[in-house]
Amino acid sequence: MNVSITPSSVEGSARAPPSKSYTHRAILAAGYGDRATVRDALWSADTQATARAVDLFGGDVTRREDGTLEIDGFDGRPDVPADVIDCGNSGTTMRLVTAAAALADGTSVLTGDESLRTRPQGPLLEALEDLGTEAFSTRGNGQAPLVVTGPLSGRTVSIPGDVSSQYITALLMAGAVTDEGIDVVLETDLKSAPYVDITLEVLADFGVDARQTEDGFAVDGGQSYRPVGGEYAVPGDFSSISYPLAAGATAGADGGSVRIEGANPSAQGDTAIVDIVDRMGADVEWDREAGTIDVSSAPLSGIEVDVEDTPDLLPTIATLGAVAEGDTHITNAEHVRYKETDRVSAMAEELGKMGVETTEERDSLTIHGDDSDLVGATVSGRRDHRIIMSLALAGLVADGETTVEGADHVDVSFPGFFAMLEDLGASLERAE
Repeated sequence: MNVSITPSSVEGSARAPPSKSYTHRAILAAGYGDRATVRDALWSADTQATARAVDLFGGDVTRREDGTLEIDGFDGRPDVPADVIDCGNSGTTMRLVTAAAALADGTSVLTGDESLRTRPQGPLLEALEDLGTEAFSTRGNGQAPLVVTGPLSGRTVSIPGDVSSQYITALLMAGAVTDEGIDVVLETDLKSAPYVDITLEVLADFGVDARQTEDGFAVDGGQSYRPVGGEYAVPGDFSSISYPLAAGATAGADGGSVRIEGANPSAQGDTAIVDIVDRMGADVEWDREAGTIDVSSAPLSGIEVDVEDTPDLLPTIATLGAVAEGDTHITNAEHVRYKETDRVSAMAEELGKMGVETTEERDSLTIHGDDSDLVGATVSGRRDHRIIMSLALAGLVADGETTVEGADHVDVSFPGFFAMLEDLGASLERAE
């Protein structure tokens, strides 16, 4: 599907979708347990991939009409899957499920789509081998397809922290149901640290004790996954909140505002987007108790933003920079190149088609607002939900029509994204 956007003013209310990061962890945590109910879950292409894996491990994920997930788990010991585990485009699924597969007394095979088969899994495979499993890439390049033969035994293992925090999450979640537990020693500084904070929060909510240590993180073995009252509720997603927030900051109607509901505080590092938009000059008010954010447009100014802990925000920040005066300098961004696509290059190249001047370096992206004239163009979504949504935001304020190709990939994290924009007043057309 292609979506064409013409310049529009937006106002009104939008509700944040549930957090993808929390939903992945909650589905798998429930799978590790006996039985649990997960409320307010995001049911997207990515999270459905995690649900399919739980099914293949011997659990059962059933979605009720109200969106609630009823999950019968595999109680700490997954079956050997009867089929290949297809993780689709979900890197989170592949990494978390690879460690879960290592607990099975037999061999599991994991793969994904073309994009996922280019993403690095080598450090996790090496860690699992150090923990007594056989784990390898079929092509010998640290990328899927992956073959994992368990069972996993717990003890101390070292792993780099600057490639993906998901490796640490995967080991902690699996380690809780081993006999010995797992002590993860970080070989390098941890990037995307708030995502491990999310993991620790979810584990605690499921009754599992995991903790930060002087050298990394640790989880005791022999634990059970049991949320209080047998239920867990997923909070709103701040990665997704960044889009209506940026829309209100850049394309808000004169005298109007955009209110975002479901913005309750949590461990998500991407809550930083509220401060970023405020620092750039928009009028932002976050009522944490009510879980609402109100934003009004104002002239924006470029700032410097470190995305070491918030890689998913880079595309949104790049679009904000295209509208702002002066330079917006996004730093510590090398790990953002290893997402669904190289998001640093993707935003530089696609915004470039729209008349935006950028300077790209290995670990940074600078958007030169003063040297840019944002004009409508045909741009590629790169099969990446965050690229698609950020380019659509640029189309709200570009001069002329912007067509985003492959826009259906928003289903990965925000299936109702374009409907939300229309509800806020955006003018857009869909074409198959």
